[in-house]
Amino acid sequence: MSGGALSGLLVADFSRVLAGPYATMLLADLGAEVVKVERPGTGDDTRAWGPPYAPGGQATYFLGVNRNKRSIALDLRDEADLQVARALAVRADVLVENFRPGTMDRLGLGHDALRALNPGLVYCSITGFGSGAGAGLPGYDLIAQAVGGLMSVTGEPDGPGTKAGVALVDVITGLHAALGILAALRHRDHTGEGGHLTGSGQRVEVSLLSSLLSALTNHSSAYAAAGVVPKAMGNRHPSIVPYEVFQAADRPLVIAAGNDRQFQALCAVLDRPGLAADPRYATNAGRVAARDELVAALDDALGERPADEWFELLTAAGVPCGPINDLATAFALAEELGLEPSVRLDGAGQVASPVRLSATPPSYRRPPPELGQDDAWVREILGP
Repeated sequence: MSGGALSGLLVADFSRVLAGPYATMLLADLGAEVVKVERPGTGDDTRAWGPPYAPGGQATYFLGVNRNKRSIALDLRDEADLQVARALAVRADVLVENFRPGTMDRLGLGHDALRALNPGLVYCSITGFGSGAGAGLPGYDLIAQAVGGLMSVTGEPDGPGTKAGVALVDVITGLHAALGILAALRHRDHTGEGGHLTGSGQRVEVSLLSSLLSALTNHSSAYAAAGVVPKAMGNRHPSIVPYEVFQAADRPLVIAAGNDRQFQALCAVLDRPGLAADPRYATNAGRVAARDELVAALDDALGERPADEWFELLTAAGVPCGPINDLATAFALAEELGLEPSVRLDGAGQVASPVRLSATPPSYRRPPPELGQDDAWVREILGP
């Protein structure tokens, strides 16, 4: 098997917490050599974000986004350490940072200063709200969920705004950052006219707010294209019916009938031919308009049997559905389906990369590093 798809790339990771470390772990899993720059003594904030803790005592939050990396502890207020950081940046192919805008410039680690020394550097800045008027706003996921509209469409219609159960905006931003970095590397290494590589790096900028607005997809499109301001609908979908949680005889069951054929199949399995024949429900637009009456009728029918029985019958009929699992059951399901959702590194469990590559698959070479454990290695590759 050949090396990873990104083997040979050196990434200087000046980011911390979640969005940046998630992006750099994606690169590391694909073979890049990632050097994580951390504060001496404390390191990345997430090292202290527990419980829960793994058997070795490390916070599982930190473990979840920092495998395959090396760690060097540098005090960027100390001139000697700052010189090491600059040397690393000059040597690197990629630099990722999520300091407040202006911080890296003050340290002499800004894009313009480094570009003069390393023209091929792909420099990725992750912010909460951009580097302009929003530069001073704190880039926390919860704040982005609130001001970016996600909480306004999450939760029950008459309830307060509700955050997603995970720091979803950070994760989405990390994905966008990794995508931007790969695009910039492709441009840098692209063979142009005359058979020459462009060799030119560039700056990649992503923000939590912009990433969230993009990820809101149908909701943000409803506003941008039609001026519609979506509202929270609980587990219901604004544009598809039936597409929500129903109550079976013993527990909830999700049904997502996304087209007319699936709705007809649902009615057949439920033995409700009258619903299928009702002209009010013949099209999705009609079902959305008559949502309350239809959902009540479906709930009555689904209450006649347990969820597992409905799951078997509906799945066989081609109707998308599923129970609401906890994470333990979800991992077990992934194992059953052959998706290999986890790996073990140094005795601790890790969530496997979801990316599957036939020739250069992700690899799991090193567990998340102890703070500063690779100081000597990094200084050696940088030379005197």
